[in-house]
Amino acid sequence: MEEKSTGELDELLENIRPEQIADYLKANRQYLADEKRAFYYYFTDVVKDKSIMMKDVYSFAGVSESYGSQIVSMEKHTKDRDLIIRLCLAGHFSLMEMNRALKLYGFCELYSKEPRDAVIIVALNNRIFDPDQIDEMLEAQDLKKITSDN
Repeated sequence: MEEKSTGELDELLENIRPEQIADYLKANRQYLADEKRAFYYYFTDVVKDKSIMMKDVYSFAGVSESYGSQIVSMEKHTKDRDLIIRLCLAGHFSLMEMNRALKLYGFCELYSKEPRDAVIIVALNNRIFDPDQIDEMLEAQDLKKITSDN
């Protein structure tokens, strides 16, 4: 899914007539700031574009379908950034997609100056989406894993 810049959206708005606002908002909802629902729309749109089933995302991320759907729909809010990272990995998100999802959820984007984030960035850039494999990469650098030991 290609990210639209603010400039691109501004250009679209230059030609929008008042009666076309609803169509614009619907067509560009994943790019718009929209309190709690923005994460849900963005996350589910990215997963759908990759033809991945949400139940598989939850399973791969290590959460129940019930809990995962409550987190994604933001019925429940987590303070666990790693959970959002695992959900994004399960959805095979690119670095850009993951950073947008983290930001929409209210977390900091992956930061290349943070050693743990740098390892995750390298994994993403090499299309490594398996949390266990990323945990091995993190442990090799004496960094905290993204999965819990529970």
